[in-house]
Amino acid sequence: MAIKCIGILTSGGDAPGMNAAIRAVTRAAIYNGIEVKGILRGYRGLITNEIVPFKTNSVSNIIQQGGTMLKTARSKEFQTTEGRKIAYETIQREEIDALVVIGGDGSLTGARIFAQEFNLPIVGLPGTIDNDLQGTDLTIGYDTALNTIMQAVDKIRDTASSHERLFFIEVMGRECGFLALNGAIASGAEAAIIPEKSMEQDQLADLISNGFRKSKNSSLVLVTEGDITGGAMAMAERVKKEYPQYDVRVSILGHVQRGGSPTASDRILASRMGAAAIDALLDGQRNVMIGIQNDEIVYVPFSKAIKKNKPLQQDLLDTLKILSI
Repeated sequence: MAIKCIGILTSGGDAPGMNAAIRAVTRAAIYNGIEVKGILRGYRGLITNEIVPFKTNSVSNIIQQGGTMLKTARSKEFQTTEGRKIAYETIQREEIDALVVIGGDGSLTGARIFAQEFNLPIVGLPGTIDNDLQGTDLTIGYDTALNTIMQAVDKIRDTASSHERLFFIEVMGRECGFLALNGAIASGAEAAIIPEKSMEQDQLADLISNGFRKSKNSSLVLVTEGDITGGAMAMAERVKKEYPQYDVRVSILGHVQRGGSPTASDRILASRMGAAAIDALLDGQRNVMIGIQNDEIVYVPFSKAIKKNKPLQQDLLDTLKILSI
């Protein structure tokens, strides 16, 4: 079946570069003679029928903006069979032949289920600052978030060294330590406490026992948020109890990591992936995420993309350990 009209939505947590992706998908579709409809507030917009026609100028002057012009929301209703049926009825009514979904793990999981239930062609774009999707070296928003973390840690270092303090800086990621690990390397932090290692060792005890702070007047440790590591506050409480000789402070970066104008890398990545999403649909692809491997566009089946535990490179862990002496 020829694709004459596509719907585009952003879902889950926002990420810098989503607007660049929306722009690329829209213009690549129009270039290929395909009509475009923007779906507001993610999957919820399919249930509430918040859909607007998109033209070329609908996406003018957005490539440099953070967030998502389409808005995003989490939809409990879409998680039900009845909710997805309502969403599909909207798609039929609007004469949408295929969907492009920009989002993270949860969004692509929803896309996979939706595509299977209604035999609908869907292509996903990896829009998440966590960089936790399999089959792609990078996700849209990751580079910008990493730069935001680096700039924040640089500023914290100034005050940490003035007061000879140990700072725990909490970053996003939850089940994935890419932001903490690469953020630590980029900002010259002493260590990163990440979920991948929390399951197999006591990272705080290792840190202290390795002669932590022996030769430094201040120390910065990046900690991934969430239940696995316990977060920066839990680390600080432990230090106060077990190592009271340290003057400890906590800084939680929070949602500042999601915002801001996307970097050149994220704009280019989002633009390439957005155009590739239309190529994939014209190619007859369905139920795939657009990924990038070794700077080449690849198609990754949803089932592979949303598998947990994207592996961290051991050489990154080794590099941080070597450079923190």
